[in-house]
Amino acid sequence: MPRVLLFSHTTGYQLRAFNDAAERLNVELIFATDRCHRLDDPWQDRAVAVRFHDIGASVAAIAEAIRARPVEGVMAVGDRPVVLAAHAAQALRLPWHRPEGARASTDKRLSRAALAAAGLPAPGFVVVDAATSDAGRELPFPFPVVLKPLGLSGSRGVIRANDAQEFREAFARIQRLLARPQIRSARAGLEDQILVETFIEGREFAVEGVMTQGTLTTFAIFDKPDPLDGPFFEETIYVAPSRAPEREQVAMREGVAHAARALGLSHGPIHAECRVGGDGTVYVLEVAGRPIGGLCGRVLSFTGPAGTASLEQVLLEHALGRTIDAWTREAGAAAVMMVPIPGAGRLKGVDGQEDARGVPGVFDVRMTAKPDQMLEPLPEAGSYLGFIFARAADPAGAESAVRTAHQRLHFTIAPEIPIDVR
Repeated sequence: MPRVLLFSHTTGYQLRAFNDAAERLNVELIFATDRCHRLDDPWQDRAVAVRFHDIGASVAAIAEAIRARPVEGVMAVGDRPVVLAAHAAQALRLPWHRPEGARASTDKRLSRAALAAAGLPAPGFVVVDAATSDAGRELPFPFPVVLKPLGLSGSRGVIRANDAQEFREAFARIQRLLARPQIRSARAGLEDQILVETFIEGREFAVEGVMTQGTLTTFAIFDKPDPLDGPFFEETIYVAPSRAPEREQVAMREGVAHAARALGLSHGPIHAECRVGGDGTVYVLEVAGRPIGGLCGRVLSFTGPAGTASLEQVLLEHALGRTIDAWTREAGAAAVMMVPIPGAGRLKGVDGQEDARGVPGVFDVRMTAKPDQMLEPLPEAGSYLGFIFARAADPAGAESAVRTAHQRLHFTIAPEIPIDVR
């Protein structure tokens, strides 16, 4: 039975999807996760305990653990696992993204510098120490600007500022976020700096694909139909196929391929974010050396000579060195809504889920937030309430289905009662 080494955090929505795909392919997964190394296999999955901040020790632990169980491929889920996967793949002489590329894809400062050096259209940017007290006094470009913590993923901590006062407020808000023990304990080495860049007017898209020895295969270009103009940048809906003009789609594919190579992402899945300006210029905002996060991968389904396949199945085939040329994205359109958190508090319940599932075209409604879980909206939040998936004959129908389903959901969120400890 072929084996793939899968790097991930201990918990994650995608682990079950990859496990299901492995069973369909008769592939064994060996997990490398950031679990407690002092406990004897607490999850009963024979995983290798690693520490994403300790590359050397983790690679050594992996080499020892797979000595009797050789692997033929590598896969990673999540930004930090990608870096360790790159070092492990290099040590094991397996194809994957290069270590310097994996690191650049998780560090906005390195990414911006690499893309600009490659001649790609890029916003002006500076990196500011999060501890400074006079940030923003002499920015080298005019407002509006966008502030982004260097090491946080998605839209967490990303805030637009239109003037000096908004800049000071946004900077202080990000400082408080970066001071949280949960973020400090990650020890990513990026907790003390903030990227400031010019805001780019335009429409935003996501590109999903895979690199094979430096060549990009595009699985889908997703429209993000909701405007992402700030002050926060919460992504809600992805729709494929894109309705952008073909010339813009070609430019996005070419731009993402160029950007991935410039970063050093040469072999493995990629997930890219692009913004297309009013003049049609494509700005590649970031390229991650991993697949689309959370449960969102369910929005992609593939057809081929062997029938149908999930995104995870196609990626495992690729990790094993098998050709994936025969797999193409399903006909028709699909959409996923990442259900936003409407306000802070404790989740008491979600009503209307069956009504939402009854919307024509909707094929799943998955609430991932748990009862009594504390919720926090963006820009501080790092999660969603859940996901809604739909298929339709065209992109407009798929988008409409997830919006209608969302309207049928009703959330009960109890605000926290402040406690006076005096």
